[in-house]
Amino acid sequence: MKKKKTRLKKITFHPITTFILLTLGVMVISSVLSLLELQVTYSRINSSTMELENTLIAVEGLFNFEGFKFIISEAARNFVSFTPLSTLLIALIGLSVAHATGFIDTFIKRGTLGINNKTITFILIFIATLSSIINEVGYVVLIPLSALIFLANGRNPLLGITASFCGVAFGYGATFFAGSTEINLVPITTQAAHLIDSTFHVSMLSNLIAIIISSIVVSIVGTFVIEEIVVKKIGKYKSNDEDFSTETREIKLETVEMEEQKRLEVETREKRGLKNAFIAFMVMIVIFMYMIIPNLPGSGLLLDMSESAYINQLFGENSYFQDGFTFLISLLFLVTGIAYAIGAKSIKNDKELIEKSSAYLKDVGYLVVLIFFAAQFIAVFKKTNIGTIVVASIANLIKNISFTGLPLVVTIIILIALCSFFITTQSAKWTILAPVVVPLMMQANLSPQFAQFIFRAGDSMAKGFTPLLAYFVIYLGYLNIYNKDNQPITIKKALSFVSPYCLIISITWILIVVFMYIVGLPVGPSVYPSL
Repeated sequence: MKKKKTRLKKITFHPITTFILLTLGVMVISSVLSLLELQVTYSRINSSTMELENTLIAVEGLFNFEGFKFIISEAARNFVSFTPLSTLLIALIGLSVAHATGFIDTFIKRGTLGINNKTITFILIFIATLSSIINEVGYVVLIPLSALIFLANGRNPLLGITASFCGVAFGYGATFFAGSTEINLVPITTQAAHLIDSTFHVSMLSNLIAIIISSIVVSIVGTFVIEEIVVKKIGKYKSNDEDFSTETREIKLETVEMEEQKRLEVETREKRGLKNAFIAFMVMIVIFMYMIIPNLPGSGLLLDMSESAYINQLFGENSYFQDGFTFLISLLFLVTGIAYAIGAKSIKNDKELIEKSSAYLKDVGYLVVLIFFAAQFIAVFKKTNIGTIVVASIANLIKNISFTGLPLVVTIIILIALCSFFITTQSAKWTILAPVVVPLMMQANLSPQFAQFIFRAGDSMAKGFTPLLAYFVIYLGYLNIYNKDNQPITIKKALSFVSPYCLIISITWILIVVFMYIVGLPVGPSVYPSL
C-alpha cells in the first residue's frame, strides 16, 4: 500500500491579527533588550549652539506594567494622531463624489482610450514619483484612484495599487522641482556641513538636476518591473460577473437597436458632463494658483508669509498650502464630480449623491480597523527606541569607515537603505546620520549636496518594504478591499508583490549615484559630487 504523504497545514494570519502579534512581539523583544541594558551613544547637532553633542539612548522595555499602561492610555491618541487616517478620509470624500457621479469612470474610459497598458503604467508611476514634492499625498490619492483606473481598463486593480504604492515609496524625493523634501533635509545638511566649514551654504536647488534625472529613470525601470515581473506574481483579476447565457445573448441581439440608441444618448450626456467638469477644473486650478501667488490683491492665501523665501512660504512647516493640499485635491474631485453630474444628468438630487458616495465608502470600516492596529504597532515600536538605536549604531559604524571614493559612496548608500527598514521618516533619520555622513564625505572631498542626494537614494531604496512605513497599511488595506480570493492578502504576500520592485529599483538607485559620481555630473546648478 502506498503511504499518503502528510502535509503540514500552512498557517496564515489576517493582517489585523499579524499587527497584533507584531505589537506583542516588539513588546517582548524590547523587554529582553532592556534587561540586557542595550543602549548606544550617538552624535547629534544641537540646533541652538550648532555644535555636536553626544546623546545616550536605551531600549525601553514594554512587556511590563508600564508598557501595558502606555498601550491602554495612548491607544486613542495613537489612532487619532495617525496621519494616514485623516488624510485618507479627506481624500476619499472627494473621490467618492467623483466616482458616484460617474465622472471618474467616464474620464478614465475616454482619457485612456487608445493608450496601451505600459504607457498608462508609466504615467501612473511617474505621477506617483513626482507626488513626493508634497509629502505623502500620493499614497492617499493615487492608491485608491489607480485601482479604479486599472479596473476600468480591464486589468487587475491589485496591480494598479501595487504600482502606485511602489512609485511613491521607492521613488520618494525624486521630483521635477524642490519641495517638502528640501525643506526637511537642507537645514540638517547645512548644519552638518558647518561642522567642517562654518561658511558652507546648501541651496534649496542643490539636488535639482539629480532628482529630475532620477525621477525619469526610476519611472522607466519601475514600469518595466511592474509590466514584466509583478504582473505575473499578481495574476489576472477574478471578476464577480458571470458570463451571459445563450438565452441572455439572444435577448441582447433582439434589443441591439434600442441599446444603440441608449448608447448614443449616454455618450451625448457624458460629453456634456466632461465639458462642465473641464470648465470647473480649470476654474478651481486658477483659484488655487492665485492662492499661492504672493503680492497680488487678495492673493497668497495658502502661503506662510512669515517666511522670506518663496519655497519656504509654499512648503514650509506652517504652510497652509502644504498642510491643506490633500483637502484641496479632495475639493477638486468633489467640484468637478458635481459639475459632471449636472451636465451628464447622472445624479437626480443630493440624496442620491450622498447614497451613491456612501456606497463607494462601504469598505472604509475595514480600513479604519486595520489602521487602528497598525497605528498601535508603529507607536509601540517607536516607544521602545529600537529603531533609533539601530540607526544610531549604523551611524557609529559609518563614522569608523576608513576607505574613500567609490567604496565609501556605495557602502554609505547601502547602510542608509538598511536604516530605512527601522526609521521611515526622512528628517528623523537624517538628523542622526547627517552629522556623521556629511563631515565624513567632505573629508573625502565629496560635497554635502552629493551626500544629501545619496541619502535620498538610500531612503527610497527600502522604505516601501517595511510595515513600519505608516502608509504601508493603506496599500495593504486596498489590496484586501479588491482581493477576490477567499483568503486575505497577508503582510507577507503584500511584501512579496513589491519585492522585485524593491530589489531592481535599489540597484537602479545605486547605479544612478555611481554614474553621477564617476562621470562627475552636476547634482544641482553649479553643484558637483566633488568639492
